[in-house]
This record gives sequence, structure tokens and C-alpha cells, in this order.
Amino acid sequence: MKFIKRLGYYLSGFAIGLVFLFFFLSGKRTSCDYSPNARVKKNIRIKERVVTDQAWTFFENQKIDTSAISKLLDRGKVDFKKSNTNLDSCKTYHIEGNYKEQELGMLFENCDSIVRVLEAFLVED
Repeated sequence: MKFIKRLGYYLSGFAIGLVFLFFFLSGKRTSCDYSPNARVKKNIRIKERVVTDQAWTFFENQKIDTSAISKLLDRGKVDFKKSNTNLDSCKTYHIEGNYKEQELGMLFENCDSIVRVLEAFLVED
């Protein structure tokens, strides 16, 4: 079989496969969160959040609303050096990012069913 004919068979099968993928995956919320940073933030985002009194006090003093938590989980970066991931029950993650031209950081306690915002703080260089 000549190369051109094999290439034609390959491309036609590839095109059929793409059509099937497009048909089956259209309308579904699929995501490819493979990096550790993205997986941790996604895991925190999908759980119920509880904000501690210390974090509430910080938000009130700095006049920041709780949408900062969602923005930080969307655009922030997990600092694994400052996080404690060796715990069995509830791991703590240190996430930093920009919010309204301020460098904001938060400490999250990620348990099985809920996430606690333990503290929030301004990051100084």
C-alpha cells in the first residue's frame, strides 16, 4: 500500500475520531487540571467554605469583601513551601495572589467536606 493511501486512511480515521470527541464532549464541563497548583485550587473551590473570625476581622479592617476568596482561588498561586501537606486529616495551603492591586495571601485548611479560611493577610515583599 502506498504512503498516500495510508495517509488518507489515517486522516479519515482521525477526522471521524475528532467528530466523535466533539459530539460526546460538547456541552459538558470538562477541564484538564493536571498541575498540582490547579488541582489544589479546584479542590478548594468545589467545597463549602467557612471563614474564621480572624479572617473576617481582616476583611472588615481592610474593607475587602469575600469575593476576594474566589478571585484568589481563581488567579492565585499555591506556595507549597509554606503549606503543610503532610497531615492526614486536614491539609493547610498557603495561597497568594493579586486582588485590587494588593498582594493578598490566605491560609486554607482543606478537610474532606469543608474548607476553612484560617487567616488572610497582606503579603509584603
